[in-house]
Amino acid sequence: MDNSGKEKEAIQLMADADKKVKSSGSFLGGMFGGGPQKVEEACEMYCRAANMFKMAKNWNAAGNAFCKAARIHMQLQNKHDCATSFIDAGNAFKKSDPNEAIKCLNASIEIYTDMGRFTIAAKHHINIAEIYESEMVDIEKAIAHYEQAADYYKGEESNSSANKCLLKVGGYAAQLEQYQKAIEIYEQVGASTMDNPLLKYSAKEYFFKASLCHFIVDELNAKIAIEKYEEMFPAFTDSRECKLLKKLLEAHEEQNSEAFTEAVKEFDSISRLDQWHTTLLLRIKKTIQGDEGDLK
Repeated sequence: MDNSGKEKEAIQLMADADKKVKSSGSFLGGMFGGGPQKVEEACEMYCRAANMFKMAKNWNAAGNAFCKAARIHMQLQNKHDCATSFIDAGNAFKKSDPNEAIKCLNASIEIYTDMGRFTIAAKHHINIAEIYESEMVDIEKAIAHYEQAADYYKGEESNSSANKCLLKVGGYAAQLEQYQKAIEIYEQVGASTMDNPLLKYSAKEYFFKASLCHFIVDELNAKIAIEKYEEMFPAFTDSRECKLLKKLLEAHEEQNSEAFTEAVKEFDSISRLDQWHTTLLLRIKKTIQGDEGDLK
């Protein structure tokens, strides 16, 4: 469907809205009456133009139009509408200019935190984290926004949402070799889920991940940690994850890379290991003398 007509219409609408804003005179003054009303009309026109730009897939122009609407809402003290327009702008910019998208989402977060709407602010911190993950590939900044989101969720007692964010942080921390940080997160989330009948099945996975991080740092640390997790969460002892860890510890003690690989293969044939687990297992295997550094 050809939407080029929509784009022309949107450009005209923007020009008309700009004129309305200028003719309304000073926002503070509005001395001759009708000022605020004209500005509100202009704001509505900017939003309509933004949606037309979206139909024409001109994401930059849509983002800019929503930003103009947001600034007017701000001057009219319509905080909620202002935040919504910044989010609309951010969503449009996501498709064309990730930096601008982040600026707009940050602007909406400031408004929401000021209004005490921390759950919504947390959601948009996640949106920013995802842009840093996929578009900007800046993992450190993604981590910072996931941590902030987790913090806000915790403050609002949304613990499962907080844990989801923390698990993202834990995964990246381990990849970046920040093992202690990853261990603390996996232990914390594991402890908070093991008493929940619906979530306790996941606890063994978090203790498994924490154990792998311990293992990379120090074999003895891993042994002590596994014993601690078995004590905290007896169901961990019978899990395939715990049995694998014990086999790996044994192979590592004997410096037997074949036994190490065999144990991993056997586990993987039943429960597929993802890229994260494989990366950490390879790092552990490389500490075995004379190892070739693969799991084949």
